[in-house]
This record gives sequence, C-alpha cells and structure tokens, in this order.
Amino acid sequence: MYAAERQQEILRLARESGRVDVLSLSEEFQVTAETVRRDLKALDRAGLLRRVHGGAIPAGRLDFEPDLAERDTVAADEKERIARAALAELPADGSVIVDAGTTAARLVAAFPLESALTVVTHALPVAARLADHPGISLHLVGGRVRHRTRAAVDAWALRAYGEIKADVAFIATNGFSVDGGLTTPDLAEAAVKRAAIAAARRVVLLADSSKFGKEHFARFGDLSDADLLVTDTGLGPEDARAIERQGTEVVRA
Repeated sequence: MYAAERQQEILRLARESGRVDVLSLSEEFQVTAETVRRDLKALDRAGLLRRVHGGAIPAGRLDFEPDLAERDTVAADEKERIARAALAELPADGSVIVDAGTTAARLVAAFPLESALTVVTHALPVAARLADHPGISLHLVGGRVRHRTRAAVDAWALRAYGEIKADVAFIATNGFSVDGGLTTPDLAEAAVKRAAIAAARRVVLLADSSKFGKEHFARFGDLSDADLLVTDTGLGPEDARAIERQGTEVVRA
C-alpha cells in the first residue's frame, strides 16, 4: 500500500470512529509506529486530522462532545478498573461529591451495600444509580440540565456547591495535560466542576489515559487541583511522573 492510500484509509477510520491511535494503526497496516506518526503528521499539516496524545482525531472535532451512550462504550474496561480502584478513596463515613461522567457512574454503581455516606451530585445518571442504595443519604443539586451530559449547570448548581464542604470530590474531565490542566468542551459544565473542586477537602480525578494530552475549550483547573489521579496503565510511567511533579499522586489501575 502506498503512503497516500494508507493515509486515505487512516482518515476514513478516524471519521468513522472519531479517533485513531498509533499502535492500532501500526498493527492494522503492518507498518512501524514511526511510519504511522509520519502519516498522522502529514494529515495534520493538510488540516484533515488533529493530532492528540497517542493518535489523532478528525479536524474540527477537538471540542466535539459525544453523548453519554457513545462515551460509555469508549475505554469501557479501563473505566471499570478506574472505578474499582477509586473505591479505596471512599471515606469510612462522611460526605462525597460525585461529578457527571461515565466513569463516575461506574464508580457509584460499585458502591458497597454497606456504604453509609452523604452523596452530593449534579448528575442525573449518578443520582439514579444511588436513589435506591440503602446506606446513602443522597442530595441532588439542581439547575439547568444539559442534555448531552444529563448534568445540572448554571446558577442553582453553583450556589449549592458554594454552601457545602465535602470530604472527597470525585471529578471527571474530558482532557488533562501537564501544561493545559483540566478541560472540558462546555463553559457551564466547567464552572460547576470548578465549584465542586472548591467544595471538597480532597479531590480525586477520574480519567482514562485516552484523555491525556487532550485540551478542550473550557479550562476548569490545574492538575495540581487534584490530590489524586486514578487512571489506567495506558498512561506511561514517564507521563505519570510528570504529573506527580505537579503535586498530584497517580494510581494506574
């Protein structure tokens, strides 16, 4: 296969799936990772793809925000491991904030039946999973509900988080990087995440490794705002050490 043919096929795959990664493309086309990187660089220069950590996304999709059903199928195994590892951060009793997001929803689905906690959330899927939990005192933060994330935003949500101080906040993000910090596509969502971080004594960031190096439109904090990042082993040791130099502990599940 000529380079031009391979690049055309890479572009097709990226447009179909929303993202391509170097290792998978290398196996798909039986070429070296360096060859794939050159292909991605050429497509990036042509304005057809946008390079991100470990791969590329179609141009113009840097701030594309897939809906919950689509996001839940991405890195499903990694999200499950992250959720299980994050259970260790639950206080024996006390209060927690749970952000919107598919990994956060997996976390609360794994809450032990013996858990006795006060849980505050602005995410409808999280609240729905906890509504029947016998040991949870559930507080649902109100506001305008964003259809794409099923999360409450705007003034009501911000005011509610301004009135509490929880033991732990479990925060999700669409992108995280050493230089770019924590980002998400929507400004209103970013504001609520920022308020939730400020409302907790300890912050645990839940993010699979595919989000590392991604930067979206709305920035809601620095990596150092998180006391702990729970991610998967797709985040390399060198990148983990770079994050820890920012003051954030890293657990790779």
